[in-house]
Amino acid sequence: MGFGDLKTPAGLQHLNDFLADKSYIEGLPGIKKALGKYGPADVEDTTGSGATDSKDDDDIDLFGSDDEEESEEAKKLREERLAQYESKKSKKPAIVAKSSILLDVKPWDDETDMAKLEECVRSIQADGLVWGSSKLVPVGYGIKKLQIQCVVEDDKVGTDMLEERITAFEDYVQSMDVAAFNKI
Repeated sequence: MGFGDLKTPAGLQHLNDFLADKSYIEGLPGIKKALGKYGPADVEDTTGSGATDSKDDDDIDLFGSDDEEESEEAKKLREERLAQYESKKSKKPAIVAKSSILLDVKPWDDETDMAKLEECVRSIQADGLVWGSSKLVPVGYGIKKLQIQCVVEDDKVGTDMLEERITAFEDYVQSMDVAAFNKI
């Protein structure tokens, strides 16, 4: 038995009539059972019987409601622990934010005394400023720039302050750039 062309109304009507008949189900072998009866025999049917007892659900407090009063002993214990935590926290030294900065200091020309330029830059002293290694890097046409490393405490020393003080050596320094800035 064919359904004809399902794209036509006649074909769809024929299919709908067949599905509405339900007599084709009676011809299938087996015994019709409730949905929960299928599966292993030793498993309890929980689909329609409501096996969970609603009374038990009410006794369980999954989120720790504040409806119940806190005992005096529990309050005292909580206060002691908070006090211990605060005292322990206050004893810790404050973390100092530091940064590693790589500076490019450019001279006016190839005749600038680079040893004197480095001496001038290193003469800058400030609380929270530590100078590191340096090297001369060729720029072009015989001109070399001074590349110098420093570590600064962020709260005490800023790049603006360094730039002002380094460019104050006008006889040696043409300009200064921050080549790299890394938090430590």
